[in-house]
Amino acid sequence: MTAPEPIQEKVEEIFKETCGSWQNCNQSNVLAFLSQCEEKGLDPQYCFNWLNQNREQISDWSHFSQVAQEWVNEHTSTGSPETVYFQDQ
Repeated sequence: MTAPEPIQEKVEEIFKETCGSWQNCNQSNVLAFLSQCEEKGLDPQYCFNWLNQNREQISDWSHFSQVAQEWVNEHTSTGSPETVYFQDQ
C-alpha cells in the first residue's frame, strides 16, 4: 500500500528538517525524525518503514535501526500502524 502523495511529501519534508540528507542520518536525528512524525500526526511505524526501505542509503542503519524500532514500539499502542491521513484544507 502506498501512502497518499501529501503524506509522502510531509514525511520527506520532516526528513529534510531533521536529518538533512541520507548521509547525515544517525541515531539522534532519526529519533528526532520519528518524534516529529508523531508530533505532526503521522504514524511513526510508517515513517520507520520509509527509512527502512531506504536503508541502503543510510551508512550506519544496521547499528541503530533496532533502537529506532524500539522507539516506535514505545510510542504506538501496539507497535502497529496508527496512521492518520489528513485531507488538504
